[in-house]
Amino acid sequence: GEDEGVEADLVIRPPVVTVMGHVDHGKTRLLDAIRKTNVIGGEAGGITQHIGAYQVSTQTANGERKITFIDTPGHEAFTAMRARGAQVTDISILVVAADDGVKPQTIEALNHAQAAGVPIVVAVNKVDKEGADPLKVRTQLTEYGLVAEEFGGDTMFVDVSAKAGTGLEALLDAVLLTADAALDLRANPNQDAQGVAIEAHLDRGRGPVATVLVQRGTLRAGDSIVAGDAFGRVRAMLDDEGNVVEIAGPSFPVQVLGLTSVPGAGDSFLVVSEDRIARQIAQTRQARERNAMLAKNRVKRSLEDFLESIEKGEVAELTLIIKGDVSGSVEALEDALLKIDVGEEVSLRVIHRGVGAITKNDVTLASASKAVIIGFNVRPEGKVAELASQEGVDVRYYSVIYQAIDEVESALRGMLKPEYEEAQLGTAQVREVFKSSKFGTIVGCIVKTGEIRRNSKARLVRDGSVVADNLSIATLRRFKDDVTEVREGFECGINLGTYQDLKSDDIIETFEMREIPRKP
Repeated sequence: GEDEGVEADLVIRPPVVTVMGHVDHGKTRLLDAIRKTNVIGGEAGGITQHIGAYQVSTQTANGERKITFIDTPGHEAFTAMRARGAQVTDISILVVAADDGVKPQTIEALNHAQAAGVPIVVAVNKVDKEGADPLKVRTQLTEYGLVAEEFGGDTMFVDVSAKAGTGLEALLDAVLLTADAALDLRANPNQDAQGVAIEAHLDRGRGPVATVLVQRGTLRAGDSIVAGDAFGRVRAMLDDEGNVVEIAGPSFPVQVLGLTSVPGAGDSFLVVSEDRIARQIAQTRQARERNAMLAKNRVKRSLEDFLESIEKGEVAELTLIIKGDVSGSVEALEDALLKIDVGEEVSLRVIHRGVGAITKNDVTLASASKAVIIGFNVRPEGKVAELASQEGVDVRYYSVIYQAIDEVESALRGMLKPEYEEAQLGTAQVREVFKSSKFGTIVGCIVKTGEIRRNSKARLVRDGSVVADNLSIATLRRFKDDVTEVREGFECGINLGTYQDLKSDDIIETFEMREIPRKP
């Protein structure tokens, strides 16, 4: 959307800041220190599971200024959310630990911000820790186009300690200075509100709840609203501390109650004149989304081909249903799972994803499709667990996204790796040993059991003990002719490649590895 009206209608709005960085570099603690509240404890695996949005005030020479923070999860699996976080962001704070330096996730976060054209302020955290080297961080980031002001560049680097609470005011000042220097942060508050849903979830008592960031206009209680393919009327709005608010202007984040369904993280929202129009827009978007999903799942070959290849054991498929507590997590998890690559013989298909508890319908669908249900921070409703057990449906629960990724990858690799057993082909007894300048050691043998095949695996047995393993029949001859196999009772000449230590009466055992058929 765009701001309506003329230049005079535009007013300065607070900058919207996303904090990005490597998983253990102290993003949450930094945000926490800025908010002066404690939200660090109790997050499984150290990941901030849900995107929150907060507004803070800071004193400057020109009076009080506000800054809005969006907290995107820090783990690299949340690329989908982080990419979207950068779309609503004016400035990105890149957190880098002074004792650890630049990591792959640091670079990934930096790439997202640069791709979105977002100015970056670097917070060099943990400067009070032993082994901290803030200068090294500045030097490392120079390679990625972030040149510190003290090196003659235009990126502001601020040394902070989230733990000790030092450098925070300087960081907020750097954000405001960067905003004033690089950006025109103005919006028209006197129009119908538009913005972005940052996060959404289904609340048992309150129904669908969406955290939205107003980008332009003013959102009011009672407005008709469309967010993604969800619509409704704003029944109530809460600020980041849970207080009821009546209006929300540009750059103000609020939780909205009153939508009919849960929008996706990153869906845009707008206010329309009446409920009927909201419903029509939502239905059009739903149809578009459905068609996009069908196109995404449409396989290039026909279903018959696919089933045939599964029966032949050429292709294995793992079918999943993903349920999560918030739309951002579901999307990020699906995104991460679909990126798992264990080769072309195995594929992964997500047949349904949704927000909220695991329902009877999910189990029925899983049973019919032979799918595994993945629950992320959700549990089954009522007797659904019992039904899943009766139907033989595998339901897995996770609270940490990379644990789900690891287990699904293991399952796929399990489908990929068949088990093998050794099958003996034949044995030959060494009668004579010849040395050849051209071929190395050649032994004249008699085939005692089965048959000897060229290129088959072999081991050497002397006096009942294995003296060499992992050999192969490099050449096989009958008199002067190369042959592919020699049967029991016949003589032959064998060369075991580079292996030379052969003696009369040695036994050459040959075998092949056969796949154990999978149980249906």
